[in-house]
Amino acid sequence: MHGAGNDYVYVDCTKTSIENAGAVAKFVSDRHFGIGSDGLILIKPSDKADFFMEMYNSDGSRAQMCGNGIRCVAKYVYDYRLTDKKELAIDTLAGIKYIQLNVDPATDRVVSVRVNMGSPILKASDIPVNISGKDIEGITKDTIRDAVVSETLTVAGRDYQVTCVSMGNPHCVVFMDDDFDMDNFRIEEIGPLFENHEVFPERTNTEFVKVIDKNNLLMRVWERGAGETLACGTGCCASLVAAVLNGFAEDEAVLHVLGGKLNISWNRKENTVYMEGPAVTVFDGDIDISGIK
Repeated sequence: MHGAGNDYVYVDCTKTSIENAGAVAKFVSDRHFGIGSDGLILIKPSDKADFFMEMYNSDGSRAQMCGNGIRCVAKYVYDYRLTDKKELAIDTLAGIKYIQLNVDPATDRVVSVRVNMGSPILKASDIPVNISGKDIEGITKDTIRDAVVSETLTVAGRDYQVTCVSMGNPHCVVFMDDDFDMDNFRIEEIGPLFENHEVFPERTNTEFVKVIDKNNLLMRVWERGAGETLACGTGCCASLVAAVLNGFAEDEAVLHVLGGKLNISWNRKENTVYMEGPAVTVFDGDIDISGIK
């Protein structure tokens, strides 16, 4: 399944379990010798919500949250009749997310999903990032403490202005100049340098963003533990928040990514970010993982 091209292998673990899930994730994610994906997502029971989403990156590392992934989880549980609810609560390592399904009445299949992504985390130590921030007034009803907004970070000898946001996982957002060539940007060279920079104790996802106008942002993303992906839901949310903090965008914008478009909004009165976008089933089947260690 994929959301705007950000693809994962999904497994129904409501009545079964997978041992060595990190190793399985590395195996199934391999685009030459496995199924091919950005990672593995296990759908599990939850005693606090309707379901629990357990997520692994393509390198086998555990991840807290994926916006595109959680939309596909919501589609999976409805389309495969694990639930008949059109409003769901799905638990993650980043907390419970609340979801609304847009169902095609002709097919009774989910075509798009709206997710309450919660409040953006902006305090440097909570992201976490080891850069001194500043207090910001007038964005939300409460003062934003120690926010890293347009601070200088030196990477490979070049200074970048970065804004750091957590949407349950850390993001470093970099706004590029108007004349920057996004299509030919060698993200595979600079992305790992941001991801593993010493100021990010838990590594980071990095978004390189070009402002088209106040309601449209163009983004490429280097995901922690996965490399470049066609889309990143939490990254789109972080980018919209960062754009608002820098005065580059309105509270609602379309994020244009390699895999399509996501609609992101930040209700600053309630300090909640919403994401809406597609969820697509590519195929289903069986795979033997008995020999994976």
